[in-house]
Amino acid sequence: MKRAILLMALLATAGCGSANSTAPTTSVGVFTTTDLTVGTGATAVAGSRATVAYTGWLYDTGKPAGKGTQFDTGSFAFTIGAGTVVKGFDQGVVGMRVGGQRRLIIPPELAYGSSPPSGIPVNATLVFDITLTSIS
Repeated sequence: MKRAILLMALLATAGCGSANSTAPTTSVGVFTTTDLTVGTGATAVAGSRATVAYTGWLYDTGKPAGKGTQFDTGSFAFTIGAGTVVKGFDQGVVGMRVGGQRRLIIPPELAYGSSPPSGIPVNATLVFDITLTSIS
């Protein structure tokens, strides 16, 4: 009986502590791509030069679509697979067609990990909505 009471006491206090339970959950371990709109143009393959428009958010399980605080928006061109962007972004564009829109959820090991730029927490999961505007 004493063991049962001790076990219940331990379980009841397991969730207690100094951690902020209202802080957003910004880390997840699964790389995810979701096509929001399938394009009709050329297909992105490794070695292609892609131009994308994008918006990036910190992943937050408490927000719709996991979109927490927005940290960036813009457009740029890059060579797919050349390693000039985070790995998850590089991988997430492959297979898209021009005109398509895709949502990427990128875990820390495919994003910035322990060395993020200013405004992004260490080991943060990122959400990007991207539109592939051209391939060359």
